[in-house]
Amino acid sequence: MVVTGLCFVAVTALVKTVHGRVPAAEAAFLRYVMGLVFILPFWRELTAFRPSRRQWRLFVIRGVFQALGVVFWFFAMTRIPLAEVTSMNYLNPIFVTLLAVVLLGERLAFRRVMAIIVAMIGAVIILRPGFRELDPGHFAMLVTASCFAASYLVAKILSSEVSPAMVVATMSVTVTICLAPLAIPVWVWPSWQDLFVLFLVACFATGGHYAMTLAFKAAPLTVTQPVTFLQLLWSVSLGALLFDEAVDPWVIAGGGLIMGAVVFITWREAVLNRRVTPGVVETKH
Repeated sequence: MVVTGLCFVAVTALVKTVHGRVPAAEAAFLRYVMGLVFILPFWRELTAFRPSRRQWRLFVIRGVFQALGVVFWFFAMTRIPLAEVTSMNYLNPIFVTLLAVVLLGERLAFRRVMAIIVAMIGAVIILRPGFRELDPGHFAMLVTASCFAASYLVAKILSSEVSPAMVVATMSVTVTICLAPLAIPVWVWPSWQDLFVLFLVACFATGGHYAMTLAFKAAPLTVTQPVTFLQLLWSVSLGALLFDEAVDPWVIAGGGLIMGAVVFITWREAVLNRRVTPGVVETKH
C-alpha cells in the first residue's frame, strides 16, 4: 500500500507537468490508449468474451462514468494543489456509500451516518467556501468522486458475473472509446516528451493497481486502508518541493477527517462481515 500511494501521487504530479500543453480530455485519452498495452496478455480472452446484452449495457455505463470521472480528475490535477486533489479523492468511498443506499438499497446505520457527516465536515474544511475563492478544479473533484463512485458500483455488480481480468480489460477498452470524442475537438499534437510523460502516467497507474491488489491479498482492508493517509503527506511534500505549493494545514486537517471516517466505515463493515465501501484507492484508475 505504501508503493500504491507513491504510484498514485506520481500519477498526479506527472499529469500536472503537462498542464498548458495537453488538454485534460486529450491527456486522459492518451493515458488510456497507451495503457491498452497492459491488457495485451488478456487479448485472446477478451476477443472470445461474449457478454449478455445486459452486461454490455453495464460495461458501457461504467465506461461513460469512468471516462467523465477521469477527464474531470485530470482537469482538477492541473488546477488545484496536489494535496487538495489527494484529500478530495478520499471522498470517493463516501460517495460509494451514499450511492449504495440509492442504487443497491443499502441501509445506513446511525454510526455510518455520523461517519459520513464527519467526512462532509472534512470536505467543507478543505474547501472553506466563503473564506476563499473556489477554483473550478474543486468542483471538478466533486464530480470526479461521484463518477468514480458510480463506476465502482457498476464494477461491483459485474464482478459477481465476470472475471476480474475481464472487468479491468473491458473498462480499459470502453473508457478509451468514450474518451475519444471528448479528446478530438480539443486535440493538439503532443511533443514526444509529453507522450513519454503520459506513458509514465499509464505505467504508474497500472503499477499502483497491481501493488494495491497484492496489498489486499496480503492483509484485510482494515489494515491497508489507514496507510493511504500517507498519500496526503507525500502530496504535500511533493507539491511544496516541485510546484512551490504552500502547505495548507486546513487541507491536511480536512483530509484527516475524511480518511478517519472512511477507516471507521471500513472497520464497521469488517465487524459486520460485509463490504460495500471500497478502499480509498480502489475507485481510481
